[in-house]
Amino acid sequence: MLYWVMKYVLLGPLLRVFFRPKVRGLEHIPAEGGVILASNHLSVADSFFLPLMVPRRITFPAKREYFTGTGVKGTLKRWFFTGVGQVPIDRSGASAAQAALDTCVRLLRAGHIVGIYPEGTRSPDGRLYKGKTGISRMVLEAGVPVIPVAMVGTDKANPIGSKMWRPYPIQVHIGKPLEFSRYQGLGGDRFIERSITDEIMYALMELSGQEYVDVYAAKVKEAQAA
Repeated sequence: MLYWVMKYVLLGPLLRVFFRPKVRGLEHIPAEGGVILASNHLSVADSFFLPLMVPRRITFPAKREYFTGTGVKGTLKRWFFTGVGQVPIDRSGASAAQAALDTCVRLLRAGHIVGIYPEGTRSPDGRLYKGKTGISRMVLEAGVPVIPVAMVGTDKANPIGSKMWRPYPIQVHIGKPLEFSRYQGLGGDRFIERSITDEIMYALMELSGQEYVDVYAAKVKEAQAA
């Protein structure tokens, strides 16, 4: 209920007025059934505009810390992130990655749409970076298609490091579903997992028009920080 209130009553109308978002390719989103929306990641704003423009509810895995704060501020953050369709994932400890994977697979098998950023973090410079293979493990375990999504303009509306958003027209480009049923039963094969991930990233590159960099974005950010 809170998700739909945020989308159609509170946050959604404001975003539509100030950013005039447009979407193309909605016909590629199935009316029902589990599917992964794999998006490029330019800005925090991506997680606002993608759910706004897709009729079905999208669930994003998010850091557990967003939901565990105390006091008024903690309550407001928990309410907000729940309202925009995020579910808490514990990313600490050796089994954290598997726990996150299991949560997403459970949602997909139950017929939900799960939103994933294969790069693992926001692009530091607007280019598209190497995808992590966690998405391919979800594909192999849940047996669902992947729909590539290109967010355009969110980095202009919400540049990295900015505290205030700037009015800027946002576009959401949704591509044709990618089917990987030919790989079923081959889970655990690193070559297969990398092949699936690279195919997804290639589709994102074509859809977004971004320059592709065959390096993990997280490593680039670490180098910049150093």
